[in-house]
Amino acid sequence: MGMVEPTADLERARLNADRQYNDALSTLDRTVVEIGGQETLGRDDFARVTTALIIFLQHITAFVETKERELDARLTRRIEALAPTVASVAELRTQVTVLQRTTQRMTHALASAAPSGLPAPVTPARPADAPSHTSLDDVAYVAFEDEFRGSEATIEARLRDYLPVFADAGATTVVDLGCGRGEFLRLLKAQGIAARGVDLNDEMIAAAREHGLDAVHGDALAFLTSIQEESVGGLIATQVVEHLEPAYLMRLLQAAHRALRPGAPIVIETINPACWLAFFSSYIRDLTHVRPVHPETLQYLLRANGFERVSIRYSAPVPEPVKMKAVNLPAEVTNSPQAAAQALVDTARVVNGNAAILNSLLFTYQDYAAIGYRI
Repeated sequence: MGMVEPTADLERARLNADRQYNDALSTLDRTVVEIGGQETLGRDDFARVTTALIIFLQHITAFVETKERELDARLTRRIEALAPTVASVAELRTQVTVLQRTTQRMTHALASAAPSGLPAPVTPARPADAPSHTSLDDVAYVAFEDEFRGSEATIEARLRDYLPVFADAGATTVVDLGCGRGEFLRLLKAQGIAARGVDLNDEMIAAAREHGLDAVHGDALAFLTSIQEESVGGLIATQVVEHLEPAYLMRLLQAAHRALRPGAPIVIETINPACWLAFFSSYIRDLTHVRPVHPETLQYLLRANGFERVSIRYSAPVPEPVKMKAVNLPAEVTNSPQAAAQALVDTARVVNGNAAILNSLLFTYQDYAAIGYRI
């Protein structure tokens, strides 16, 4: 919060401005009435009116400024008074989200404990360097995603742009690694594209299955190495690779190449660390992130592991109001031959150039995807 003028000082300034404004208004009014009753007006009469008008305008400015300061002080005090309530609402929202997810977990656990007469699914053995989660982590992390990544509808809208990659390639039996709550699986299902999701988080899998989706609990690398070679028609992993150690990521890409059919597409989306805003907000905020992956690095890794036509597609642009603004000088300044005006133009040019450089580093696209095709 900014500094707020003390109430007593603000009230004295307001009363003084009111008095001066009223005095100036009375003087102007009296002058106009006196001069208006004269048959002829001389130079001194015009001077009197002009002086009274100028004084009146000066006091209008002070009068308005005190009103603005008074309003600002009132609003600031109101915001400060509401701050504890707003903070408690945010805390309550987080607690409720975690409670809801915990309740869902207990419901799922009870349902799975009931005898069904069906054999239990076989989960492939996990590699030693696979990402690890605990049951408690599962609940907390799903609640974390609910609060910070966005709702299922929001994520669906973001992922919709990847549908043509699979539809245009005629992909079938698509695998979604780290499928989460099943947002992209739902999109594929709506397009009539068969797909299966894999995720280490039990709560994510439960959320996906509630929508009638084919989702299994398991490690991504273990899943890919357990299936038949060249049996997958497409693969996607969104917001996954930043959770992986480099050695594990390399093995995962090798396993993806083995599992995919020739010509099948692969889409890997992650946070764009080349955008400093994304790195210092989205990336650092998540404690489960292991290592950021630069767009050029991921592009190279796909090419090195047998994928061709690898391109980078950027998404989630930083909103314009967040970016640094350029200085726009009026035409009378930019066209003026005066030295002072030209110095101002040169200064604005330097400032705008620096703003463009900083925008290209700080405020570009928050996510990107490397998209390629299996050779």
